[in-house]
Amino acid sequence: MGRFWAIPTRMDNFDARILNALQSNARVTAEALSEQVGLSPDACRKRLARLRASDYIEAEIAILNPARAGRGLILIVEVTLQNERKAHLDRFKAAMQAAPEVMQCYYVTGNADFILILSAKDMSDFESFTRRYFFAEDNVLRFRTSAVMDRVKTGFAIPVAPE
Repeated sequence: MGRFWAIPTRMDNFDARILNALQSNARVTAEALSEQVGLSPDACRKRLARLRASDYIEAEIAILNPARAGRGLILIVEVTLQNERKAHLDRFKAAMQAAPEVMQCYYVTGNADFILILSAKDMSDFESFTRRYFFAEDNVLRFRTSAVMDRVKTGFAIPVAPE
């Protein structure tokens, strides 16, 4: 059965306003959203369904408080690999995707090959992580770690404007 709405080719002002509102509260009701963007609740529901189907929205998640979850140590780690052949890159990417401690992993340009943001219970827990994923991996040339002292701003919100 086909979809009854068209995938948007261009984002209009209402779509942009809906996406901006949704980024600060993914649980907002269609009724509350309608008041924020100036459309009926039904129009908001239809637009949300279309935006979800067209991959403008990748996921709707809960962001936990790391300290309350017992993982209050947040670390930013730069990882440099010895060999960047595709098989080596893919193996490291797969390991980071599977590691529950890794909150975010980016393959980057610059001085390091990867930037990781991960959580740990404490430094001993982080040391255990480094032994499993860095020291046990022959292809990890080096890593450099910064411990987060204060979460000044966190999130995934990006500014959205009509096209």
